[in-house]
Amino acid sequence: MYASRNPGAILIIEDERNISALVVQYLEKAGYEALAAFDGAKGLDLVRTRHPIFIILDLMLPGMDGWEVCREIRKLSDVPILILTAREEEMDRLLGFSLGADDYVVKPFSPRELVERVKAILRRARGGARRTGEVLRHRELALEPEKHKVTLRGEEVALTPSEYRLLSTMMSAPGRVFSRDDLLSHLHLGGEAVVDRVIDVHVGKLRQKIERDSGRPEYILTVYGVGYRFAEPRDDSERTGGNEE
Repeated sequence: MYASRNPGAILIIEDERNISALVVQYLEKAGYEALAAFDGAKGLDLVRTRHPIFIILDLMLPGMDGWEVCREIRKLSDVPILILTAREEEMDRLLGFSLGADDYVVKPFSPRELVERVKAILRRARGGARRTGEVLRHRELALEPEKHKVTLRGEEVALTPSEYRLLSTMMSAPGRVFSRDDLLSHLHLGGEAVVDRVIDVHVGKLRQKIERDSGRPEYILTVYGVGYRFAEPRDDSERTGGNEE
């Protein structure tokens, strides 16, 4: 490994050493510093001590599996996570997204495409919200694009990059109805076979973090048969639980 042209390191948690070495090789060619861990415990140790800017995570790990590693990472950080695995079932993808993963790549894979996905997620996580400096506010929720920060009742809310992009997209256009396909286009995720449910999973996680009662949302409202919209000021007086026909 050598000094990176990009700040921070990318962590690969993968027990197959030949795959790990291949990913490290391509990341270093792209100018990133790459760290490797071959089990979940070591991976978590590096998350705590090295604070990587991105994590590539295998699911089939010895000892602590990738699901548990993902859960523990999300307790520590909102760092982008890309799951790299041989498991391609729909429920595995949905579980990965529900735990806070930002992308899901199935083996065998193209290492060049993997690096491009990493670059794209990092660009969106760092710069996508800096298109405007206007602070977005509604009731007790505030989103500050320049700081890439969300606060609720004055306390910072830890969001994954995907959750932040969804909230920023909807909060920038209160009242506009976004279909699930509209929202998916802002995430640029793989997994085309499960697009509808992937968005529902992300919205569900967002609601758990920003709503007083996720079953009666005040901010992200459901438009049945269509998608979602962010509340407008008039909804404060007309609120009926967030569900609309």
